[in-house]
This record gives sequence, structure tokens and C-alpha cells, in this order.
Amino acid sequence: MTDAARPPRNASVVVVGAGSYIGGAIAKRFAAEGYLVFMGRRNADALAPLKAEIESAGGRAEARALDARDEDQLVAFIDEAEAAAPVEVVIFNVGANVNFPLLETTSRVFRKVWELACFAGFLTGREAARVMLPRGRGSIFFTGATAGLRGGSGYAAFASAKFGIRAVAQAMARELGPKGLHVAHLVIDAGVDTEWVRERMRAAGVSEDRVLLQPSSVAETYWALHQQTSDAWTFETEIRPATETW
Repeated sequence: MTDAARPPRNASVVVVGAGSYIGGAIAKRFAAEGYLVFMGRRNADALAPLKAEIESAGGRAEARALDARDEDQLVAFIDEAEAAAPVEVVIFNVGANVNFPLLETTSRVFRKVWELACFAGFLTGREAARVMLPRGRGSIFFTGATAGLRGGSGYAAFASAKFGIRAVAQAMARELGPKGLHVAHLVIDAGVDTEWVRERMRAAGVSEDRVLLQPSSVAETYWALHQQTSDAWTFETEIRPATETW
């Protein structure tokens, strides 16, 4: 990553689900390259430190409250970014990772997880395509998980949503690739170094010496995907630490 922001580009990057870890790292990585970064999450106040960090490094960022399940909010968010600078990259990074035994998975939980991790991703991809297609270029990336490849015990809700967004991404890539839009799905097959993950490791008696993915490394992968030329686009890539068993 660059130490300071590059000269401003006349382009914006949208991060839907700009959390404190992966989403925040992605926002910082693209801001360092001169992009105006539009960051959205349900709690906009939580974005204030990230926005300040980007700006103190010479970057540009806008933070908005966003419930990506709400179609009107999502459309307005993309339109605002497009009006500020042409949208070049849209990244969907909403999590919704929950674990419930099957008989404790209520219809409300199942529906909410699907709305967060799948339906909101569909809306994000559709609206990204709407503003990008007239220019015939752009990148639309989805943060996926191991659960999108195989279901696990207690993950009926989460896995179905992640399977779903992977299918949405595949359909989009087939339809939009020939029209100049790079659609990619990134499978994160490891724990990410966050306090929440470390708390779960401690509760499960797992050694904290275990190597975890760094958010900045995930962000670097997204930057590399955006740099690919259309003769050799990656649709799906899996990343994991060298010590991860799989």
C-alpha cells in the first residue's frame, strides 16, 4: 500500500459494508490510490474514525448511514457516489455470519441473514451495473466465505445466503463480462484478525498463535483484482493463510 494518497482520480469506489476490518481496509487501500471512497454501513457514526484516518493520510472519503436491504437507500447511495465522481468499483462486503442449531433457526433469523448477505448483494450489484454499463467498464466485487462453498453444522441460514450471493455473482459475471464489467467473488477461507474472532478462539480454547488473515492483505487482493486486464479476468479466488488446513 502506498504511504500517502496519490493525486485524486475522477472516479469513486463504493464500499457497501465498510466495517472496521475488511471493509475499512479496502476503503483505505483504494483511497490511497486517489479514489474518492463512498462508505456505507448501518451505523454511520462508526465510520467517523475511518473517514478521519483516510483524510489525515491525504485521501478522500464520504461516510453514510446505509441499510443495504432497503432498495431506496441503496439506489440513493449509488446515485450520490456517481454524482460526485463516476463509479469505477463497487464492493459488497456485508457479513451476517451467525451460527444456530437448525431447530433454533427461526424464520426471522433465516430471512434476516438472507436479506443481509444475499438480497442486499443483489441490489448492490444491480445498481452498480446500472451506472457502469453506459461507460462499458467497472469492477463489481463480492466478499464471500467458505460457507458459500459448503454448508456447515449450524450454518443453514448463513450458508444458504452465501451460496445465493455466489450464484448472483456468477450470473452477473456471465452477463456483464462481455459488456466490459469485471465481476468477481472472493472466498475468504480463514478467520480474519479481528477482536471478535479472537474472542471466539479464546472461548473455544483455540491457541491465539494461529495465523489469521490480516484485513490489509484482503484489501490488497481486491486491489490486484481491479488491476487485471479483461483478457485474463479472475471470477473467483480463495485466500487463506499458508498454515490454514483445508
